Amino acid sequence: MDAMPDEMSRGPERVPEGMDGAPDAALARLDGAARHLRTPCGAGEMAWRVWGGGGGIPLVLLHGGSGSWRHWARNVAALARGRMVVCPDLPGLGDSAMPPPAETPAPVAAVVRAGLDRVLGAGTPYHLCGFSFGALLSGHIAAEAGPALRSVTLVGAGALGLPRQITPLVKVRSETGEARIAAHRHNLASLMFADPARIDPLALAIQEANSQAARFRSRGFASSTSLKDAIARSRAPVALLYGERDAIAWPEIPSRFAALHAVQPEAWTGVIPGAGHWVAYEAAAGFNAMLADMLDRRFGG
Repeated sequence: MDAMPDEMSRGPERVPEGMDGAPDAALARLDGAARHLRTPCGAGEMAWRVWGGGGGIPLVLLHGGSGSWRHWARNVAALARGRMVVCPDLPGLGDSAMPPPAETPAPVAAVVRAGLDRVLGAGTPYHLCGFSFGALLSGHIAAEAGPALRSVTLVGAGALGLPRQITPLVKVRSETGEARIAAHRHNLASLMFADPARIDPLALAIQEANSQAARFRSRGFASSTSLKDAIARSRAPVALLYGERDAIAWPEIPSRFAALHAVQPEAWTGVIPGAGHWVAYEAAAGFNAMLADMLDRRFGG
């Protein structure tokens, strides 16, 4: 069965090249350029956005915890040159409904995997890239995927069975005005960015939009071995990327690479200098180039 199009929000097949200008307007342009689809999710629907086309193998991007498709705002245009880029809002986040009750990530990943079959068509080849909580779900999808999955790239991944540093976050929901912006800036500096000077108005706008819509809580999964156990069963090539100063991995990134290599000895690993956990935003140009090169040269397009 095909995915269910949201005809009221379907956009033209084009990808804006920049995210300059007022943040809300830039995000609206990017959103308006997407084709919007819906698939079943719990008692409601899961929201999908699709950009681009061309002859390359489609790339599926799964955002992080308490996030939405906006986590990829600085990546879509570059990555959609010559290929389709697919970004869902994960269950219980963004515009997507809550998933059925789940004690582990596996049932949530199953909802995403079923939706992906409807969006792309079962058996269509694709690459998968997941950030943070999206990396955890990517591992569970890879564990069950057939040959259609050509590669899986994990970005800023936890749940490898290793301890992580405490990242002190402040509550935002009760704050308003300048205090709310200050709370967002603190949390971005603590968890997401290596250099607080790079927290720009667009990052703050994304954080605000994501926070307002976040209902599903995924942080409890991060300290488990869930990703390591799942990705061990992947038959597709695996890559693991971190920003050099990722708050959940630094200073033990080599230990995380070793944990992955214990179950996927041929996995490719990489570090992007000077970036934090949200490496795809903070070091967008380097991230886009690294991922595109991997897809083209290492993973066959």
